[in-house]
Amino acid sequence: MAMKVKEVVEIIPPQDVFVGNKDATVTLMEFGEYESEDCAKANEVVKKLLEEFEGKIRFQFRHFPMTRIHQRSMKAGEASVAASQVGKFWEMHNILFENRRQLGTTSLKLYSREAGISNKHFLEELINSTYGWQVRNDLNEGIERGVTDVPTFFVNGEMVSGKATFENLSKDITAALKKSKKKAPVKQRA
Repeated sequence: MAMKVKEVVEIIPPQDVFVGNKDATVTLMEFGEYESEDCAKANEVVKKLLEEFEGKIRFQFRHFPMTRIHQRSMKAGEASVAASQVGKFWEMHNILFENRRQLGTTSLKLYSREAGISNKHFLEELINSTYGWQVRNDLNEGIERGVTDVPTFFVNGEMVSGKATFENLSKDITAALKKSKKKAPVKQRA
């Protein structure tokens, strides 16, 4: 009798997904969720920051679903993690923010098609919470880092205080860039 070997599937965790320069000395990280109006506004700020600091920073979105207020934020986070498995995280990320008032499971399946995902098992994975642990891991890490509300930003691991405005975040990014230049090794002349 032949035994069927279950295939082990490697899941790409959210902390391995980013946009921008992978070798950048400055990392901007946001703990957020997809139903929040403030996070949707912050997403527009991040887009401007990525343009302004093109090549100098990388951005990472981490999940912090506020399920007491936004019951669909958990599944939306799972949908974005599912999208990241096929290289479509950022497409799904932006679609979810654009449609933050309609994040039911069936809608999430439709958005996956819009993002260019052709996974036949997408809806099944959402229903079975295949990526629920990745979202929960982000939530737990956020709690450990002192996150209590969304959006919360970090620049090179330091929590940013104040509102998530272009001006505030630009100031912190600029300061981190200056600090990283000071730490750059001095080239010796031959």
